[in-house]
This record gives sequence, C-alpha cells and structure tokens, in this order.
Amino acid sequence: MGDPASRRDSHQGLRPRRQRGRHRGQRTARAAVPARVRPPRWHLVGRAARQRSAQGGAEDHPRDGAKRHIDAREPRSLTRTRGGRDVERPHAAVTVRPPRLPRRLVYLGTPELAVPPLRALHEAGFEIALVVSRADKRRMRGSALAPSPVKAAALELGLPVTDQVDDVLSVDADLGVVVAFGRLIKPHVLDRLPMVNLHFSLLPRWRGAAPVERAILSGDRETGVGVMAVEEGLDTGAIYAEERVTIDDDLTLAELRGVLVERGTRLLLDLLRDGIGEPRAQVGEPTYAAKIEPHEHQLDWSQPAVQLARVVRLGEAWTTFRGRRLKVHRAHAVERSTLAPAVLDGPLVGTGSGALELVIVQPEGKAPMPVSAWRNGARPQFGERLGDVRDGE
Repeated sequence: MGDPASRRDSHQGLRPRRQRGRHRGQRTARAAVPARVRPPRWHLVGRAARQRSAQGGAEDHPRDGAKRHIDAREPRSLTRTRGGRDVERPHAAVTVRPPRLPRRLVYLGTPELAVPPLRALHEAGFEIALVVSRADKRRMRGSALAPSPVKAAALELGLPVTDQVDDVLSVDADLGVVVAFGRLIKPHVLDRLPMVNLHFSLLPRWRGAAPVERAILSGDRETGVGVMAVEEGLDTGAIYAEERVTIDDDLTLAELRGVLVERGTRLLLDLLRDGIGEPRAQVGEPTYAAKIEPHEHQLDWSQPAVQLARVVRLGEAWTTFRGRRLKVHRAHAVERSTLAPAVLDGPLVGTGSGALELVIVQPEGKAPMPVSAWRNGARPQFGERLGDVRDGE
C-alpha cells in the first residue's frame, strides 16, 4: 500500500471520483482537481468545491470556513466540522433586523416603476449612499448602450450607481430598499445588511416577477402593495406594512401600476419615517406570478370575451386581419352574442362566450385609432374573421 505521503504524491487529484483504498468522494487534504478534469461550473475553495447557486450565480463569500449551497427546492448550507467534513443543515431565515428609524439607505431597482420611490426618498431627506441597478444594455440591435430608468434617475439626482450587488457591503448603510430589482439578493449580503422590498400584491398571493399582470389576468377584484422583509426565498419575507387596492373592471395595467406605485411610495415613506416595527408572517396559500410570455398577448377568439378583455388591459394585445397584425388597445366584453368565434360584425368580434367590442385599434404601420376609423378604411365585410381560432371553436 505504501506510506500516506507516497500515495498523495502519486494521486495528486487525478481521480476526482475515487482513489484506490478510499471511499468515493474523499480526497487527501488540500488535494485539487485539475481544471481539465474538473466538472463544469464548479470552482475550488480550499478543500471544498462551491456549487453554482440556484439563484443564478456562485456564492463568492463563504464565511468562517463554511460554504453555502442554495438548493432549488429548499435553502440549505454546508458547515465545516473540526474533522474536515461538510455537514448539511437547513439554512435559517435572515435574522438581521432593520433599525427602527433608518436614515442612510442603499436603493436597488431597475424599471420605470421603481423611479418614483427613489425620487421620493431623496426628496424626503433620506441619504442614499448607493443605487444598484442593472448594467447598461442596448434597447435594440445596433443602438448605443442605455442605462436603466433607475440608473438614469440616480445620475440625474447625483447619486452613486453600480450594477454589482456586493458593492452595498462597501458603504455604511442602515437599510437596503428593493423595488422591482429583478434579481435575488444572495445570503452573504442579507446576513450583513437588512433589506425591505416594496412588492405590488397582497402576499402570499402573486409572489414573483409579474404580480400586477397576473392579478388582472386572473380577474382578481382586489390587490395591494406591501413592504416586506427580504429573505433568500422569492417574496417569502414577513410583512411590515400593507395597503389594499380595488381593481375596477376597465382598469388597465398602466393605470393599476400607477395607483400601486403611488400608494406604495407613500406606504414606504410612512414606514421609514414613523419607524419599522414588528412584521407579521404571510398567511395563506402562495401563488406565483410568472413573467408574461409574448404568446399570452395574442387574442385567442375561442376564449370567453371576459378573459380577452383582461388580455387587452395588459396593453399589448394583438390579432391579425387579412394577414396583417392588428393591435387592440381598448375593448369591452359583451356578455350575450350569437356571433361565432373570430367573426366580425361592426365593432363586435365573436368569442368562445359572448363578444368583444373593439374600441381603439392599431393597424400595422399606423397610429392607434377609433375602431370606426379603422372600419372606414379597411371596410371589413360581415362574416370576415380576425386572427386564428385555436382548439375549442
């Protein structure tokens, strides 16, 4: 068998899966696997490999000799024991509590709806030590790089901006404020800086990327806005403040967003001014708001008119007429109709149940116009159809 030193020299990491006389997965102390045989997406940290996080990136800051591993199903971490073994344990929820009256903030946000809260905090006298937003990107092929709306607003206000989340650890801040940031915050950041998130739904309903859109598509009669603690999980944190908002039948996505941003900005300011108290846990069955896919904007005339009217309220609904795209900007559901799905009769279009009354449309290559103006130009004949009728006609 030979002495341990000779075995270590002869097998210096060349068999990452198994060595003679050893159990699978064990290596001699501080042995490294050469890059040419190392499994992809793994990196070496001391004796242990770091796995790429399920949140989208590798954990770059192991603390106190431990490494973190974020599992897609349940957050867990690995703790190094004195004997050199990694012991898996459930990862505890973030316990760093925010100060009652924070004054120095970092702000994390990206789209236009995250701009009003940033401006309000700045105007209210809160010190914004740093703004984090996504890196500049091209709006279309061949165009110049453009900043996100939040970055543009921050530069206008004279605030420092970065696209690296870890930079928040280099500034002296009391609290992080997250509004539509679009990225999960990693545990090593949350362990050192408490954060709150302005979320546009009544949690735990509609956790995720598109809570306002999903509330409209699902026909919710009520939604809301809340300020919650940021944890590792997706919108799982306890709630510090919340306000309910009624969804009217004809309220568009842009209009509802405007109401929620206005209410949410005021809610956030009041919370930070009056003091952050004890949060309450989320109660109820969670639902998840997946991002709206492009195909969901296409009008499927086999669906009920009520559902198609909800799609129109999102603002990007479309169909086709004589082979060319026709956008529908405003429409109303009509409960009773004998029209077959997709069949035109004046401003009405038959659906799977009832009819959709077109109000504002936009033919391909033209500006939005009343449906009467479109009909005068296109002169659709009775019985002509819009788009394609999918299964269910």
